[in-house]
Amino acid sequence: MNDFKYVGSELDLFAVARNWKSYWSSQIRPFVAGDVVEVGAGIGSNTRTLDAGGTGRWVCLEPDATLLTELTRKLQDERQSSRYEPVCGTLHSLAGQQFDTIVYIDVLEHIEKDSEELSEAARHLRPGGHIIVLSPAHQRLYSPFDAAIGHFRRYNRSSLRAVSPVDLTLIRMRYLDSVGLLASLANSLFLRQSMPHKGQLQFWDNWIVPVSRVLDPLLFYSAGKTIIGIWRKSA
Repeated sequence: MNDFKYVGSELDLFAVARNWKSYWSSQIRPFVAGDVVEVGAGIGSNTRTLDAGGTGRWVCLEPDATLLTELTRKLQDERQSSRYEPVCGTLHSLAGQQFDTIVYIDVLEHIEKDSEELSEAARHLRPGGHIIVLSPAHQRLYSPFDAAIGHFRRYNRSSLRAVSPVDLTLIRMRYLDSVGLLASLANSLFLRQSMPHKGQLQFWDNWIVPVSRVLDPLLFYSAGKTIIGIWRKSA
């Protein structure tokens, strides 16, 4: 039995950040297709956000058995619940299985050996498939909040590129939430504490994220407190 225990307590809090989920998922969903592995699926808060309604397998991979129980219960209420396959474990639990999309949503920063993890993911990827990573950006913003939820690091373009899987092509790397980055740098409103409270999260989601969504493309996605990396395996 897997005895991994997730140390964070923010999953329920951030599950209601609807504007933020809508924003980042719009950047990622066009690359999600075929048979999918959602690594570190947690309590299933992102599963339906990512799922565009395909017909392939969708493996919800979660090493924490307690979280997996909640995830399983939540997904049973979904109309396409038969499509989802909750699995307790890591990619090593899927030995010999191949997929078209492997997704890490706020997960890679929790994995100490991130380069090895992405190399393992590449071995499970079919030709033409994608690995997708969304993670917090900029190590200078590493805070008590990051430490409290088990982050080993935050990424920038250079550090995320440095863990690129061999033989995969990096096809997209961009920052999101430029206004959130400015807020964090200016007054540490969200990050310089062990956990943001509900009011702070609502203000960020209701006011800052919509402005970032307009401003980010005007800045060519060159600034933000979240980073996205997408790799493709040659066909």
